[in-house]
Amino acid sequence: MSKSLPVINEPASSLNKDGSRNFVQPADVKGRFTRFRYVVFAALIVIYLALPFIQINDRPAVFLDLPHRRFYLFGSSFNAQDFWLFFFLLTGLAFLLFVVTTLFGRVWCGYACPQTVFLEGVYRRIERFIEGPRNARIKRNAGPMNGDKLWRKGLKHVLFILLSLFFAHFFLSYFVSLPSMLEMIGGPPSDHPEAFAWMAGMSIVLYFNFAWFREQLCLIICPYGRLQSTLLDDDTLIIGYDVDRGEPRGKKSKKQPEKEVGDCIDCKRCVNVCPTGIDIRNGLQMECIGCAACIDACDEVMDKLGRDRGLVRYDTQKALEGGVRRFFRPRLLIYAGILVLWVVGVTFAFRSHEPFAANLLRPGGGEPFVVEDGIVRNTVQIHVVNKTDGEVTYTLSTPDEEGALEYVFPMAEVSLDGGGSRHVPVIVRLPREEMAEAPPIRVQVAPEDGDGDPRQLEATFLGPH
Repeated sequence: MSKSLPVINEPASSLNKDGSRNFVQPADVKGRFTRFRYVVFAALIVIYLALPFIQINDRPAVFLDLPHRRFYLFGSSFNAQDFWLFFFLLTGLAFLLFVVTTLFGRVWCGYACPQTVFLEGVYRRIERFIEGPRNARIKRNAGPMNGDKLWRKGLKHVLFILLSLFFAHFFLSYFVSLPSMLEMIGGPPSDHPEAFAWMAGMSIVLYFNFAWFREQLCLIICPYGRLQSTLLDDDTLIIGYDVDRGEPRGKKSKKQPEKEVGDCIDCKRCVNVCPTGIDIRNGLQMECIGCAACIDACDEVMDKLGRDRGLVRYDTQKALEGGVRRFFRPRLLIYAGILVLWVVGVTFAFRSHEPFAANLLRPGGGEPFVVEDGIVRNTVQIHVVNKTDGEVTYTLSTPDEEGALEYVFPMAEVSLDGGGSRHVPVIVRLPREEMAEAPPIRVQVAPEDGDGDPRQLEATFLGPH
């Protein structure tokens, strides 16, 4: 059974005692986990900026062409009729997040969440470079407005605005393609008001979030922190404080050499470096994003004191309490069963994906059939959709060459560009006296290049009884 998060009898880290906002100012920290995080941040940002430039089959690696309802993912193309396949993508990502959280805690939040990547990897690094270390920032923020404060704050916010515009434009390029976006930038906003509105809105949201809202997004809006108590158990790898080793807190002194104290000297270095301002010594809390900054900070202090590292460390709740961690446990067996079902569903879904779609429709707004000179006539439409990137020609025919129905194809062939579609009319006739034994309408649609199996379409021939 998983334990609920502890109730801490103190104000939230983002609030002062009077209820006002506590603007968290994390201190700088160095260490192996911080270095690794910055490497991950850099790699993820490079991927984000590079994907619009990477071409696969003459298309961007990731291109969600909403105006034309075409979606390109790493060489595969999909249209609006394939949108149901995204269900498997989203459920797979959610399931993966659940499994990773069960095994390794909130490693996603600390290392790969876009909020953390851009805030800690870009915006806060610029803030530290311009405004200096934590104590200098706190002192300057508490002081009056002067020339030094004005130019530092002004320069920081100008850079924040430019960065927000830059990242918003790259986000937009995933939906309009990079060449189109560059063309839009060179023209007036009135030529592309929708794209300009999205870009402006995204820039405002990014600036507001990373310049002011910051950790409040994780604490107030994101539900993931509140879900962790149902995803974690005593065998989940978390960041924890070794109470037995660290308590009682205090410093050894020459005046009281007999005083028994733990390894924690209560320097609050772990609190000062936390991006959400919590005290990890109070136990696992909703605000903890698993970034390991407190581990690096505590290890640095232990090194200076000549003591073993690991007072604050990655470990399980069971191990911190003196037990032994179990890797295999019942919930992992349940996850394994769900994974098997998901793989079966994905395999079936993507094997059923066809390079083209064809449907037999009846035109709306008219009579379902017409009788003229003893001949019953049905008019139907073949809706053909080319799901591939290149031009394809489709042949329309009937498999019933010797049947009673007479088919008239105004267009025996139809050529469609990549992602194109067309409605092609077909006239079907039958003498009225043969209505009692009227066969169904059968039409075949076949791609000339053989990319996909021919589709057999069928509909009921309608007429008077």
